Amino acid sequence: MNQNPEPTTTSGHKMPVPCGAHLVARALQRHGVELMFGQSLPSALYLVTPEFGIRQIAYREENAGAAMADGYARASGRVAVVTSQNGPAAALLVAGLAEALKASIPIVALVQDVRRTQTDKNAFQDLDHPELFRACSKWVRRVPQLSRIDDYIDMAFTAAASGRPGPAVLLLPQDLLVESAAGLEASTRSDNLGRYPLDRTLADPEKIAQAALLLATAKNPLIVAGGGVHISGAQAELAQLQEAAGIPVATTVMGKGAVDERHPLSLGVIGYFMGAGSRTQHLRPLIDSADVVLFVGDRTNQNGTDSWTLFPKTARYIHIDVDSQEIGRNYEAMRLTGDAKLTLATLARAFAGIDAAQRRAARPGVEQIIAAAHQRAAADAAPRLNPDAVPIRPERLMRELDAVLTDDALVVADASYAPIWCANYLLARRAGMRFLAGRGLAGLGWGLPAALGAKLAAPNKNVFCVTGDGGFAHVWAELESAKRLGIVVTVIVLNNQILGYQQHAEDVLYGAHTDACALSAVDHAAIARACGCNGVRIEQPGDFAPALQNAMASNVTTVLDVIIDPRAYPPLTLYEGKLDY
Repeated sequence: MNQNPEPTTTSGHKMPVPCGAHLVARALQRHGVELMFGQSLPSALYLVTPEFGIRQIAYREENAGAAMADGYARASGRVAVVTSQNGPAAALLVAGLAEALKASIPIVALVQDVRRTQTDKNAFQDLDHPELFRACSKWVRRVPQLSRIDDYIDMAFTAAASGRPGPAVLLLPQDLLVESAAGLEASTRSDNLGRYPLDRTLADPEKIAQAALLLATAKNPLIVAGGGVHISGAQAELAQLQEAAGIPVATTVMGKGAVDERHPLSLGVIGYFMGAGSRTQHLRPLIDSADVVLFVGDRTNQNGTDSWTLFPKTARYIHIDVDSQEIGRNYEAMRLTGDAKLTLATLARAFAGIDAAQRRAARPGVEQIIAAAHQRAAADAAPRLNPDAVPIRPERLMRELDAVLTDDALVVADASYAPIWCANYLLARRAGMRFLAGRGLAGLGWGLPAALGAKLAAPNKNVFCVTGDGGFAHVWAELESAKRLGIVVTVIVLNNQILGYQQHAEDVLYGAHTDACALSAVDHAAIARACGCNGVRIEQPGDFAPALQNAMASNVTTVLDVIIDPRAYPPLTLYEGKLDY
């Protein structure tokens, strides 16, 4: 009988060799897993994973651990693995997995469950885990027996990485992990399912040809790129179509970086970020005149469409998406259901076979419109860049950050105002430059742990986290994780001592704001230093640039705690003409 080879070491543990934990670790190794985000449990698994070259990345809290896995998956192109104990620890994974589900990020969550003989007996921290995870994952199962471990691990990775990616949850009973695997016939599975997209599908070629003709003969076509372009790795194909077809490209905030924003046909980020002072404010007429709009990997959600008011009702729509349910959800469209990379490449080839004289003739005028709109926007923003303003304006900080960015830098923005500042004042310098934003559900506290995960995926890149003081307070503890694990990122805390988005939106919507919007003064730099990281408090605008340079040269994580103007708000359309400060 073909039996599992025994590991070369046992690390001093008392478990049988081999046991269920070894089978799980071996399957993870086969899928290219090099690290897992988790605390001690499942203990049996973490006691054997070093034998398979898998590193444990111990977070302080499960919600942060899920965000770390999310950031790692986005930056690496790999399926991330996060683990937790059953019960309350499992419940704390929910918010992070829900973000990944809405943002289409592949994560496999391995959750320890109670012993199989103790199910439904009120065992310690027993919970109906399938019901718990059903709303925040694509797939949830429990491994029933030792011989099925490889089967279920493969099913979990397949669920996470195929179709529209997302989280898959696999429950591992505690007794299964320590059960002896001696004499068990070895699995013959050999595939590595650890990268995404796992399978690429092409949209209907006939419909692609029709779409190419529609774009070529349109008077004012427009492409809108969402986060699906990054997930598919379709940035080069989109850039090729933009250039060859001469069609202007806008992005959502999650699609930022899908094209080079310095390209003369790149609009920038559109949606509800297009209020007064935004980079794309003066490009509304271009969007209003669009007669054909191509969505690529775009959910057409509320924020990206300015509450579904941004695009003209008279336009014709084409939608490329791997998830057929997203096509036509909000805009009835020509359905190109398939992978963005394959479908865009085929669309570009189809376009090349069409007489595009109309597009070539229109291109110089479109480029002039975009350039003039960007120039007007820069002039509008200039007063907010006053170097002498105290408290400091966020726009000034973004200008200083943008000045040090290279095209391989990673910028991670927490929820609330941070991604809006980044979307408008930081520039994507190439197609494929990454700006990670937790916009699936936009929960506070995602930014720092996601940045730590992204840095683990890209250790040689500069990783910057931009967060507000409200969101940062959710995850202070992960500074200790950064120090302990040797992860080096630069954290820029926009400290206005209020829940800014909440306060300003309440003032607009209700004419007053709730007491919870006011926060006590906190020295975040001191917290960083207490955790063994660097911490610098900045109150004068001239101190930020040198502090940023020092942070980039540091060998430990640095928190730049910047006191900003609480009256500063980003260019949201909701606020136009409604805030008088």
